Amino acid sequence: MSTSPTRLERDPLGTVEVPADALWGVHTLRATRNSGTAEGVVTLPDRPALLRALVQVKIAAARANVEAGALAPEIGEAIATAGREVLQGRWHDQFPANLVQGGGGTGTNMNVNEVLANRAGELLGGARGAYDRVHPNDHVNRSQSTNDVYPTALQLATIASGSEALVDFEHLAATFDERAAAHAGMERLGRTCMQDALPLTVETTHRTHATALRRTASGFGRALDGLRAVPLGGTAIGSGAGTPPGYSDRVVALLAEETGIDLTPAPDRHDALANLDPVLSVAGALERVMLSMAQVAQDLRFLSSGPRGGIGEVALPPVQMGSSMMPGKINPVLPELVLQTSFEVRAARHVVECATAAGELELNVMEPVVAKHLLAAIADSGRTLRLFADACVAGLEWIPATTEAHLRGSLLDAVTSAAKSGWESTHPVGGRE
Repeated sequence: MSTSPTRLERDPLGTVEVPADALWGVHTLRATRNSGTAEGVVTLPDRPALLRALVQVKIAAARANVEAGALAPEIGEAIATAGREVLQGRWHDQFPANLVQGGGGTGTNMNVNEVLANRAGELLGGARGAYDRVHPNDHVNRSQSTNDVYPTALQLATIASGSEALVDFEHLAATFDERAAAHAGMERLGRTCMQDALPLTVETTHRTHATALRRTASGFGRALDGLRAVPLGGTAIGSGAGTPPGYSDRVVALLAEETGIDLTPAPDRHDALANLDPVLSVAGALERVMLSMAQVAQDLRFLSSGPRGGIGEVALPPVQMGSSMMPGKINPVLPELVLQTSFEVRAARHVVECATAAGELELNVMEPVVAKHLLAAIADSGRTLRLFADACVAGLEWIPATTEAHLRGSLLDAVTSAAKSGWESTHPVGGRE
């Protein structure tokens, strides 16, 4: 039994004991009990983009409330200071609740409110858990509801994570361009239905890889842009209830200033709280990026097969041993990583689809599971494709002797002959002599 010092905190459900030194309080404790604390549970610090976005929302709200006269300047400044400490990496151990939880993320929102209230109160000379100087609801959550805070933070986190991933995607596309230029003039045998077809250049092959990635990444970027209209200021169910005059538009402008992201108020906050389809569009666009790169990875895995008993046209960089039993065996581990990441991204898109379909009436409360899976999928995709670029694509080489030998199986002469003398009389079935 723990003998650590505790303090008593009360909410409408009763009184509980909270660790005396915790920055979180009764609401976080109840959320933690109701969502699980076992090892392996995903918490806010495991999705740093979401933690950052929630804190940025709180800072922007504090500033807007001060400007509107709804919050004393010294309290607003203390909340902002506490928030900036979290943004700098402090107090990340104070967010213990499972990210996936019932209640549409209210427990997560209150966790942030309590941490900032307790820290801001300390900065003003108060004690943790007293809330006499800064209160989680009355001050940190002023003019807000979880209804508008959580979706706004999810959209911000998705934009921030997605923007980083786009840099990684372009890095891989540029690496394909470099490999194309490095093999300019070299021909290889094209294949359809896994059978010999016509020749094409290696440069064309890698340019096609780059084109596919840039095209799908562009769709992903457009989907991210659809999240720039945020519902902050809508409070409960998009009503805007409890906000001072001018607050709703001003808080979004201040949030844009805090994040450096071009944001606008959602044109219909009721719609923005009830429907998750813009986030589903992001998940679907990310899936298309990873499906296209999974195909590239599969192709490189096939072309490098063997090398003695397979196709053996491509040599991938040897990055680790491939067998605990067979000496000298090397496996295509980076292409296989891309394939497995694409499986996870497809699963994440399905989770987002299910969450979108589960919305009802005025609020979709399934955003926590979206945050867990979508943000991870975005980060994993960017990290995987950058690693694929640097540890695999950048060092791959085409084997001239093997590639030239296989070119002899090209059906180009047959196609040319058929154009002159007819298709049926040109070549034996299957191309066999």
